[in-house]
Amino acid sequence: MRATLSTPPAIPVGTLAAGPQPMLSAPGGLLLRPWEPFDAAVFLAAYQDPEIQHWHTHQPASEDQVREWFDQYRQAWAQETGASWAVTRGGSEVLGRIAMGGMNLDDGVAGCAYWVLPAARGAGVASRALTALSVWALGEAGFHRLHLDHSTRNNASCRVAVKAGFLLEGTKRSDAVHSDGRHDMHLHARIRGDEQLA
Repeated sequence: MRATLSTPPAIPVGTLAAGPQPMLSAPGGLLLRPWEPFDAAVFLAAYQDPEIQHWHTHQPASEDQVREWFDQYRQAWAQETGASWAVTRGGSEVLGRIAMGGMNLDDGVAGCAYWVLPAARGAGVASRALTALSVWALGEAGFHRLHLDHSTRNNASCRVAVKAGFLLEGTKRSDAVHSDGRHDMHLHARIRGDEQLA
């Protein structure tokens, strides 16, 4: 049951779901688009990469399961609880994934996550995608705050966050489990008005 708000919602219910999940352009010919069933093979292959396996304990076991995840992504958009995009070169070649989750429309807050395939690393793909997502989310979509966290040992993810204008806010001690045990996590955030940082 939905409680009555004493303040106006940051994003009225139904605003996002009224239209399709947007495609977002980023510099360097990047296009963020919703996942399609034909992406299942490359998505599954991404989780064979040791780095992605290390930092992501939730992993698909088959292409059929990947397609189930894609269905869940579509449902999340319709329910305004999350969104996931394929980060592509020109809409075709998949380079990575970027997502928003835990969408709180009342407060205008959501979390972000990302990974990039090995062949696309080191070229600024993740930071450009995260910046494009942030500009849309904090602008047209109406969010006020985006946050993300990563292991304090994941220096590459930290560089992405900072480059995309996500300020480091602190450390969450022993907050997440990775393949080698519990990790402290850095918390980063970008709020509306921080746009000039990226």
